[in-house]
Amino acid sequence: MNRLTTLEVPSGAVGIQWFGQSWFAFKDAQGTVLQVDPYGPRTRPADEFIHPESPLDEATLPTDFVLLTHVHGDHTCLESIFRIHNAFPSTQFLGPAECTDLLYRQGIPASLLQTVSAGETDWLKGVQLHTVYAKPPAGLPAEGIAPPDVEHLGFVLDCQGTRVYISGDLVRSFSQHESLLAPVRAHQPQLGLLTTHPTEGEFPLWDGSVEMAVKLKLQAAVPAHYACFVRRTYDPQQWAAGFPADGPTPVLIPYGGVLVFRADPPG
Repeated sequence: MNRLTTLEVPSGAVGIQWFGQSWFAFKDAQGTVLQVDPYGPRTRPADEFIHPESPLDEATLPTDFVLLTHVHGDHTCLESIFRIHNAFPSTQFLGPAECTDLLYRQGIPASLLQTVSAGETDWLKGVQLHTVYAKPPAGLPAEGIAPPDVEHLGFVLDCQGTRVYISGDLVRSFSQHESLLAPVRAHQPQLGLLTTHPTEGEFPLWDGSVEMAVKLKLQAAVPAHYACFVRRTYDPQQWAAGFPADGPTPVLIPYGGVLVFRADPPG
């Protein structure tokens, strides 16, 4: 049985489990479970994957909702999606149109699919879901950044006042654009799960990730998009070392580990 399944989450808190890359699961105090970008392929060549086995048997984690940030294979993994669907036939899947269209063509019933767009708010049982952009659809021509090949979204989950921002795969200069920051900050997330990398030009570098966390006024930040691929990982301790002493607080969730997060009271 998965650890999150038996976890007792206090009122006003959220339980978070991380499975490497951008695969997170969440549980609120009412027992609602959401997964984001599940990615558990069973075939794992040693020269490509850090871990020889998937960190989760999807059938061990009853799941109410799956959120997909974009249709790239390490975020919309049909293997994991169908293992979840086969084990829990009522699980609902939400994401941009490219994700829901793909899942429909592959045989997921339309009644279980919901297309979401930036600027929308939805209720997932007792969890409020706010959808935002991770990458601007038009790109950033002044910076030589072309429109993304697919739609990239992020999410803010509000679990009884504890709000978690899931960044998705961000445009590299996210921290420099108030048009991207403001819609996230409007929902006042206290914890951010942030895609970053020290050298890859697609995502915010470490200084940009820290700047973004500061500008969003996060209480704490967790790094994402590592500990999966041999050639795309990084040392999270070095990321954490870049944060100022007065916050936000960098938090490292161990691979497969669970964090129970409750936001600090205002003031």
